[in-house]
Amino acid sequence: MNLFTETNLSPDILKAIGELGYESPTEIQKQTIPFILSDIRDLIALAQTGTGKTAAFSLPILDMIDDTSRKIQLLVLCPTRELCLQISKDIKNYSKYMDIKTTAVYGGSSIVEQMRSLKEKPQIIVGTPGRVIDLINRKALDFSAIHWLVLDEADEMLSMGFKDELETILSETPETKQTFLFSATMNKEVERISKNYLTKPHRISVGSINEVKKNITHEYYVVGYRQKKEALKRLIDANPNQYSIIFCRTRMETQEVADFLMQNGYAADALHGDLSQAQRDTVMKKFRLKNIDILVATDVAARGLDVNSLTHVIHFSLPDDPEVFVHRSGRTGRAGKDGISMALIKPEESRKLKQIKSATKIEINEKFIPTGDQIIKAQVGGVFEKLLTEHEDLFEFDDSLIPDLSNFTKEELVHQLLQFQLKDLALYYKDKHDLVEQKLSNRDDDYSRRDRGRDRDRDRGRDRDRGRDRDRGGKPRRKDENMVRFFFNLGKKDHLKKLDVLDIINKATAGGKTKKRAEIGDIEILEKFSFFEVEKSFKDNVLSNIQSMKFKGKDMRAEVAN
Repeated sequence: MNLFTETNLSPDILKAIGELGYESPTEIQKQTIPFILSDIRDLIALAQTGTGKTAAFSLPILDMIDDTSRKIQLLVLCPTRELCLQISKDIKNYSKYMDIKTTAVYGGSSIVEQMRSLKEKPQIIVGTPGRVIDLINRKALDFSAIHWLVLDEADEMLSMGFKDELETILSETPETKQTFLFSATMNKEVERISKNYLTKPHRISVGSINEVKKNITHEYYVVGYRQKKEALKRLIDANPNQYSIIFCRTRMETQEVADFLMQNGYAADALHGDLSQAQRDTVMKKFRLKNIDILVATDVAARGLDVNSLTHVIHFSLPDDPEVFVHRSGRTGRAGKDGISMALIKPEESRKLKQIKSATKIEINEKFIPTGDQIIKAQVGGVFEKLLTEHEDLFEFDDSLIPDLSNFTKEELVHQLLQFQLKDLALYYKDKHDLVEQKLSNRDDDYSRRDRGRDRDRDRGRDRDRGRDRDRGGKPRRKDENMVRFFFNLGKKDHLKKLDVLDIINKATAGGKTKKRAEIGDIEILEKFSFFEVEKSFKDNVLSNIQSMKFKGKDMRAEVAN
């Protein structure tokens, strides 16, 4: 089966996807489409993001759906509103010449508007678990007649804590339905869901975590936390004309990195869960149109953002899960193009890096942060790359507008133009020290506990508080394994003081299992946010209770720090 015309799909569907430029099915589509068209069994399909899963399940279902019925026949559940909107948009495009209505329901948007659209009797619902539950509770959704249920990116939904919601929704659907579970990985939770809610499913697997794209070059750079932003700037400057995503661990880190880049003149923006839906849509539109060429994002926020021309992926912070590393990196090197994945590694993260290498079998080569001279050389190459490859938007000058340049040789003219183009960057790096860090390779034994403690203190900015540390006993504070360190979204600009933090923590941890007061460790208040340490047994109290509290009318949020 080499062409979509051989899939036995209806002419209306073939016409629609033909207009979208679909010619040959992807591997997941080759295996899934004929199975769904001809088999009544449930299905588990394992495939990475970006392999064409939406078309794989929706095209055969659209071919079989009853367009004369106004009951909901297909429910697609997915983890994020971005992916929800993308799937809904794709299905609408595929069913362009059919009498099929698709409605997307997701959080962050008016539930009243969505309830109004449900009154138009759509046959297909694409939704996020939380909003679907809300609409079930309001009696606005009835799944008693659905024929097909799709769990898309099931692993991500479960990792985001949607297990209870999924089970509630599944219990609202008829046993006679056909269930298709699509996932990038088959972890224990996904396996449990499949055993409980799928009946003797057929399995299709396309690729695996160890099947890494061969056209991606993987690099890592060792740098202390306090030098990370400067190192990031150098990597961007040393790789001109890039179109990239920078991945961060937390929402606060994402916004902080994006702000740093924008303040330094880069066409960048942030994508994370604290943005409204309108803001997220605006950022994603700017990125797809290449009005910005650097997107700083969390893993969850980047779900549903599908672009095929990324040149680089930069891991500002390493993920804990090796599979997440593969998913991130796999966003570059698409459509047959080469890609580069770069990771900024703190010295104490050598073991985490080795775990990623071992689990993924990826060859990740150590590189050094570029020097100023290397950056300027790369920038010169970038100017000529643009000059020689980008001709579409060039303005045709009338020769009479060009002044007499006969006094310049070709070399002199090129030199003057490059100086004009790169003067500011050259001056910036002229007196800058090079960022050189200790190699990680085979050096774990030489990296002493004292060095780890020193780097950890430095990375957290503790040297600014050494005077206060001495007041507490004369030595810098060592990491306490019984403590959990938190990011806190308020800081000096919010007029936050240590006494305020103590009061907030005490209120958040009151009434714990042991009824005792939580032990509180270091408190560090910075300009825009803060850090604090709390006894490990009170971790869940802090995470759950602070979200519902306010400080001087402002919402509070705490996240476990790196």
